[in-house]
Amino acid sequence: MRGKTIVVIVLVAMLLTPVQAGDVSASQSEPEEDTRQPSMGNTSLFIFHDGLNNEWSHFNSTDEDSAEENETREDKDNGVIDIKYRFMMKPTLEKRLNMTVGGEIRGNFNVYYEGDNENGGDGNCNNDCEWLNITIFKGAAAIHQHTEQPWVPGNWKNIVFSYTITEEDAVWDSTNDNPIIEVTMKVKGDLSTIWDFPKWKPAAFGMQLGANGYVEFPIDDSSWSANFQAGIEEAPAEDTPGFTLVVASAAIAMAVFINAKKPEEEL
Repeated sequence: MRGKTIVVIVLVAMLLTPVQAGDVSASQSEPEEDTRQPSMGNTSLFIFHDGLNNEWSHFNSTDEDSAEENETREDKDNGVIDIKYRFMMKPTLEKRLNMTVGGEIRGNFNVYYEGDNENGGDGNCNNDCEWLNITIFKGAAAIHQHTEQPWVPGNWKNIVFSYTITEEDAVWDSTNDNPIIEVTMKVKGDLSTIWDFPKWKPAAFGMQLGANGYVEFPIDDSSWSANFQAGIEEAPAEDTPGFTLVVASAAIAMAVFINAKKPEEEL
């Protein structure tokens, strides 16, 4: 009878001991992760420009097709430089994203300009200039716009801003909510002559790229779960015991029964 009791105890121990499988990842070949897509620990969207007419963004801080000098620049002696860059994520977003409600989107950019930028005053702008605006888009919807007032021309400025995520902003669908960073600004140049002396006030705009121009998103770790990607809500923890616990409890009860019955059989 003692032997039966030992068997039951061993069975209980086996049921309560977690079983660890071997390294499944080592035996299965998974496709290489695209570093241009967001992932756990990789949550910053970087901007790029080829120096011509193409701009884009993705979650890798480098891109071989971007301008070698790591900045884009436009110059104009006379007239308005009309900046309108739309740094759309390419390749487009592949996964759904769940932003942390109450977390912050944080922008960090470096911008340079020369010329006039403010309408009115002693400058050359006649309601044809525009301050720097940086807008974050969730697909077609603008969720935040930051406006930077003019600073001293001929200088770089680090532009930083933040926006707090609300419940309405939290879930980004991979199909319809591709992120876009839009940058707009209008600066005016004036190269003219007064009393035979040149008045040299050209216009210029510059913006740094890659690691010097990005938006950091508060992407919640729940984004990477299979259930969230499938659109399945996580089920709350059950109050009833699991299968293993039920079986273990039955085994313990059996052991108690055998031990209780043993004295009766010996009579």
